[in-house]
Amino acid sequence: MKLGCRRGRSRRFRFDERRHEWRLCYSPNSLSSHVARVRISLITPVPSRSRSGNRNTAARWNTFLRELGHKVVLEQRWSGVPVDLMIALHARRSHDSIRRFAEAFPERPLVVVLTGTDLYRDIGNDADAQASLAIATRLIVLHELGARALPAPFRAKTRVIVQSARAVRRPPPLATSFEIIVSGHLRPEKDPFRAATALSLLPAQSRVRVTHIGGALSDDMADEARMRMAREPRYRWLGELPHGAALRMLARSRLLVVSSIMEGGANVVCEALANRVPVLASRIDGNVGMLGPRYPGYFTVADERALARLMLRAERDGAYYQTLVRACAARRGLVEARRERAGLRKVIAELAVRRTARVRAAA
Repeated sequence: MKLGCRRGRSRRFRFDERRHEWRLCYSPNSLSSHVARVRISLITPVPSRSRSGNRNTAARWNTFLRELGHKVVLEQRWSGVPVDLMIALHARRSHDSIRRFAEAFPERPLVVVLTGTDLYRDIGNDADAQASLAIATRLIVLHELGARALPAPFRAKTRVIVQSARAVRRPPPLATSFEIIVSGHLRPEKDPFRAATALSLLPAQSRVRVTHIGGALSDDMADEARMRMAREPRYRWLGELPHGAALRMLARSRLLVVSSIMEGGANVVCEALANRVPVLASRIDGNVGMLGPRYPGYFTVADERALARLMLRAERDGAYYQTLVRACAARRGLVEARRERAGLRKVIAELAVRRTARVRAAA
């Protein structure tokens, strides 16, 4: 039987032969205006007390989905509550919830949001992550180059939603130094001490200072941060701060350094763009997919000498610094809340989720 549409009152349905059910179909121009109110399970494996970027994403999407009129259950692990749709962050870490939901409701759509570790590590060698890709009705990546990390068969069902960030009132920068912020948990994927290492290559008269925000995920990382502070007076590690305090510190800084070896679309880059803070970033897909291929502030992964040169150039070369500012300003529209919310609305509309559709189609 071929796919075709039939009318039901003011709605149109098509038969999905693969799923053996009638589903709503919309014209492209009506996607956003006809999204029904549905029940959504939003899964993030990160604890509620965490200040990680992925937890922030889940909290923000919870708000956006409720603003769109949906009923949302935000959980670390699916409790079994019946819903119309699941959105799960992390292919590997949320796999148990993904699998159980698919088994309980095989006809209902399931969206998997891919993080940096999913894209650039787990889907290559982890069976749970790979299974989640296959189960998902839609995959979401958080930067423009994310889909190219996926096996070709999965790219057609992949959508890009760039995360948004709010701007805060920008405090004046420190007058006594050229402050550079590093913001993120201390873990190997972030290569967290690359900026601290680059400091040792700067001349003594440089005014560059590095302020590092983020909790250590191991005692070894915390010990190394303390050791580096003792050895390099221009480096200061503050540990984990409340999100608002961290955002205000970012907003007052002259630069953000993102030295990660893998990123899925870093929240802190979004925050820098929203607050007009230029970025120096490792040249990886997760950063290039946020800042664009021609951005002038990239350095090679793990190359502290290249990073030191860019830090010193940004401090001393006003024209170069303004080039960074303008390049970031050109990408600022990507991180507007209305754009992220519209992306979520469109994904749900594409899935044509409506509880009454199944009832009416069967009648």
